[in-house]
Amino acid sequence: MKLQHTLGGLQNLGPVNVETQVFVEPWEKRIFGIHTAMMAESTHLSGALPQYPVAGLPTTFRNTWTWASLRTGAEGMQPFEYFKYRYYEKWLMGISQFFIDEGYLSADELNQKIDYYRANPGAPLPNQPNPAIATQIHEYLTKGDSPLRGLTQAPRFAQGDEVRVADPDAVDHTRLPGYLRNKPGKVDLVYPGAFSYFVSTGPDGIGDPMPVYRVSVDAAEIWGKEKSEPNTTIYADLFEAYLQPSN
Repeated sequence: MKLQHTLGGLQNLGPVNVETQVFVEPWEKRIFGIHTAMMAESTHLSGALPQYPVAGLPTTFRNTWTWASLRTGAEGMQPFEYFKYRYYEKWLMGISQFFIDEGYLSADELNQKIDYYRANPGAPLPNQPNPAIATQIHEYLTKGDSPLRGLTQAPRFAQGDEVRVADPDAVDHTRLPGYLRNKPGKVDLVYPGAFSYFVSTGPDGIGDPMPVYRVSVDAAEIWGKEKSEPNTTIYADLFEAYLQPSN
């Protein structure tokens, strides 16, 4: 598994960042807005339960972009490069590389823009208001794109069942926290309905809609008794593919 997914319990990674501000620098708000606009224009919305007019949007963006796309780009970084940069710096690099890879602009064009704004920090940024896209973004933020779906079969586990978290092969993107792999736990809650993810994770197990469970794990099972506060329980929402019977 990738190092940046196994931070729980690892030593010598330096002090914990206790920054409480969501956006530390003004540009971070802008990159969050770009990411949100990309999701609201993403082609995957054509299959969402809300009836989004994706085909008729006045945009040249014709790709799928979801949270999975953002995370896959960040997780593809060399682990120690990953630790070097701030949170939204990783967003910026992932989104920039996506636009280059998909041919929306070249690396040279991006570098020219960077050089221009470094030399002219007060220059106005592009501003092309688009009411249709603004409406789409508002609708997307209100209605979302991951609807609850009906189950095709009963959940494999019930509340109170003893389980063990799976340890599947590492893939490009996972929703399984590394520190929970192969740990024993108990099903605390079975969420109603079934849930899917934006992309299939292949050998990792996420694809078709499936049950999701809230699983409780004794903190001492994760970090050891000597490094855990007494009577501390960790709760995690896990797809059914990530759970196995305890025996």
